[in-house]
Amino acid sequence: MRFSWDRRIQRASELAMKHRESSELLNFYQQLARFQKQIYEGLPSATEHDLGVLLPHFSGLVELVRSTGSPALKRAAVALAEDSDNDRLALLEGIWQHQLESQALAGEYPFFAQALLQPYAEYLADKTNSSSNGTPSSCPFCGSRPVVAVLRPEGDGGKRSLVCSLCSTEWNFRRVLCPSCGEENKDHLPIFAAEEFEYVRVDACDTCRCYIKSIDMTKNGNAVPVVDELATISLNLWAG
Repeated sequence: MRFSWDRRIQRASELAMKHRESSELLNFYQQLARFQKQIYEGLPSATEHDLGVLLPHFSGLVELVRSTGSPALKRAAVALAEDSDNDRLALLEGIWQHQLESQALAGEYPFFAQALLQPYAEYLADKTNSSSNGTPSSCPFCGSRPVVAVLRPEGDGGKRSLVCSLCSTEWNFRRVLCPSCGEENKDHLPIFAAEEFEYVRVDACDTCRCYIKSIDMTKNGNAVPVVDELATISLNLWAG
């Protein structure tokens, strides 16, 4: 299930007023989501894996970050402003084809590639009926890693799914299984929660030392997982 761009923007506004500690991040996300919505709605109907259609949007993203981004993002924006279209296309292609790891890129460059690729990938995913067999740990459509897990009502309990960090595709995933290493021993998969976020939990793994946050829609049906994940950034710091 994908939430509309307008619903994401609205949810970010709601949470920014509620969680002052993450309001700056959420306000920035609102502006970014409006920018991404324009890209999504302006993509030509014949778009099919042509990353060149994103190049005209680079300058707009750079200006957005220069005016409202963090100091680190602003520094990267200044550097990117000097890059050629060939350099920018290489950056997009490297992330899209999973040839570049974020850790290997300079500064905050991955953010700019992700910000432009997200509406593009979501547009393509919306035109494709992607399905998964088994329990894949990466997105069945674009192969990217999940950004958050979701618990949705099913029978007397809830079923678990993962949400792609790039195209927002959501796919079913076993509840007792680590998405990072495949650990399935429940004794090695502790769950942590904080009182201030009663519908958000941290699903950790003692085997690979990784974690993913889960948004429990059975406890808060108004949540928008990718936005509520941002609002609970303090849990990331604690889990790290």
